[in-house]
Amino acid sequence: MKNENPFYGVWCPSITPMTTEGKVDLEGLSQHLARLTEARIDVVLLMGSIGEFASFTFEERLALIRQARAMTPLTMVANVSSTCLDDVLKMAEEARRAQYDAVMVLPPYYYGQTQAQLLAYFRNLGRQLDGKWFAYNFPARTGCDLTPTLIATLAAEFPHFAGVKDTVDCQSHTRAMILATQAVRDDFAVLSGYDEYYIPNLLAGGAGVISGLNNVMPELFVSARDAWKRGDLPALHHAQQEIGKYMSIYTIGDDFVTTIKTVVSRKFGYCSAVSRNAGGALSEAQCRQVDEIFGGRS
Repeated sequence: MKNENPFYGVWCPSITPMTTEGKVDLEGLSQHLARLTEARIDVVLLMGSIGEFASFTFEERLALIRQARAMTPLTMVANVSSTCLDDVLKMAEEARRAQYDAVMVLPPYYYGQTQAQLLAYFRNLGRQLDGKWFAYNFPARTGCDLTPTLIATLAAEFPHFAGVKDTVDCQSHTRAMILATQAVRDDFAVLSGYDEYYIPNLLAGGAGVISGLNNVMPELFVSARDAWKRGDLPALHHAQQEIGKYMSIYTIGDDFVTTIKTVVSRKFGYCSAVSRNAGGALSEAQCRQVDEIFGGRS
């Protein structure tokens, strides 16, 4: 790992705590970011998929960008994805004014996009965005794939294109992304979007992970990061086994966002389990299950 790069390491795609009425809970968010800061993660991603960006109004997203930056001194990236390009640019400008370190952008979704369309879209963005920016590859949600060739082409053309979150449940895809971008840039950050690929990502020469589990147990990933730095293979082996065990969080309930928020609520108590995803509330039996796996109130 290149420790001088502020975007390398352990990222948390933060939950967005909400009140029981479904409004953004700024106090809960402040407490959550304080806990992540204390755990010594490297980067906070605001309003990623786990942060429920797609359920917020444009005004709510602007307000969150303005208010959250002051809650932590950590490197911070704002997801400004939208199907409306003008909204992307306005949110990116707000993030720049609020002194975020970078922004992150999904490709257009709903309409299927060809590789030629994706290249045109991100070239257009690259010419208009000020400061560092990341692409967010999540084919299961967008219906299109940002291929290694596409990302390497953009990395060669745009020095401020800082990296990519590759949320693909296939390590060979991310490995190919790492090799393709290393051929054109030595400072480009390829991050796994799947928790259990953190250590394989590092072994392949990648930059780290953007892990939903870091909302619950950032200390585990920080310990793996530190073990990697000191070359402690037994500790890395143990961390990989622990991460694999806790991946069960994504199989409990109908909605992994609500499940993660439920675990945070029951374990730490500073926010509710409410999300804007309908029908995701866990049953009593499922709540007992998460308590057994992740432990009760700290």
